[in-house]
Amino acid sequence: MLTATRVDSEGKTTVAAQYYGADSENGDRIDDPSEDALFMMISDLNDSDNTFVVVQPDEDDPVWFASVAVLDEGGYETVRRDTTRNEHEVTTATSVNDIARDLTIWLAARDFPGRPTSQVSES
Repeated sequence: MLTATRVDSEGKTTVAAQYYGADSENGDRIDDPSEDALFMMISDLNDSDNTFVVVQPDEDDPVWFASVAVLDEGGYETVRRDTTRNEHEVTTATSVNDIARDLTIWLAARDFPGRPTSQVSES
């Protein structure tokens, strides 16, 4: 299996996420985040110095992304974009739990090179 690497802001080489990473404005990063990790990152958002989280593949030119941003009037705006499927959806919500769950479901449907495909077998 090939492993992608990236260079961080200090010039150190790090191993990239296997599928995708979540980055917040304040510099937090979680590789291949679970629903709980997304919940925590979204819960940590505020309206001053940590206003958004972006989830996208660890690639130079990602074909899809999702972002969650704090709205001035309260709640969150979620943007989901996938150029390979011609998808672009913008929604608003107030429940961090619902946002994290919906993002997890959406992320599971993305294509990742090298990821095993699910197979259904009949017994």
